[in-house]
Amino acid sequence: MWELSAGIFMGWSLGSNDAANFFGTGVGAKIITYRKATLLISVFVVIGALLEGEKCFATVGEISRLDLKMAFFTTLSAGIMVTLFTYFGLPTSTSQAIIGALLGGGLYLGKADFGKLYKILVCWILTPMGALIISYLLYHLLGRVVNQYLKRPLLRDALIKGGLVLSGCFGAYALGSNNVANVTGVYVSTGTLSPFYGALIGSLSIAFGVLTYSGKVMETVGRKIVAMDSYSAFIAGLGSALIVWIFTQVGVPVSSSQSVVGAVAGVGLVKGIRAVSIKSLVEIVVGWISTPLTGGILCYILVVLFYR
Repeated sequence: MWELSAGIFMGWSLGSNDAANFFGTGVGAKIITYRKATLLISVFVVIGALLEGEKCFATVGEISRLDLKMAFFTTLSAGIMVTLFTYFGLPTSTSQAIIGALLGGGLYLGKADFGKLYKILVCWILTPMGALIISYLLYHLLGRVVNQYLKRPLLRDALIKGGLVLSGCFGAYALGSNNVANVTGVYVSTGTLSPFYGALIGSLSIAFGVLTYSGKVMETVGRKIVAMDSYSAFIAGLGSALIVWIFTQVGVPVSSSQSVVGAVAGVGLVKGIRAVSIKSLVEIVVGWISTPLTGGILCYILVVLFYR
């Protein structure tokens, strides 16, 4: 089915952009190599999607009731927008890209359900705020434990680095469980794919994007937003992973990019506002706002021109 090609492209785009979100800080702090990070992300994205990916499929399907051809145009539009942001090295929201595209296609068909948006919008707002608060609190709470019970520097450093890798794996798991719906949720809602095959195909396409084209965004997250030591990288990864996983249980796909930037900013606030690159944060916020708008506009234009 050629219509699935757009979903696979969307998955590749998601993987290439979002691979940075849970190991970018570790790679930036030189705790793990880029290649090892991408391999771990790929494995745990698939595991997360297969075990919990079904929880967010329903939310994507509720935004607009689409046929298979329209599903192709929505995922294609979202994939194009995410790829453009990836090309410029900017983390962006695949969740907002696909929701914007769904609304654009739904407007054309007269089937857009704006009443379903309030829950999603609230979760989008809470994602970076929640990640910031969690990482800020974790930095202080776990810092006390580390300083009190881990007196030997070598042991402390080894445990923190090991924790960073584990939190990155958990983050990749959360990404797969939460964001696979952005890739194949529209195909599940049309009945083209079962939830299992939607999770499988979606997660494999995400993994392919992680392995092939994720370097630019990983550099942006890991180095340009805030200078990260190993403990800070561990806290940022854990905080962002927790908030994404929490929203998986709610059944709402959220932006892992927003979660990790919020978490990194929370760590930066502990060190003082000067440790945070305000310019990078502003660029990313602009991307968050423009992604759903441009995704929706692009989808609407494509269906006007080519949908029959």
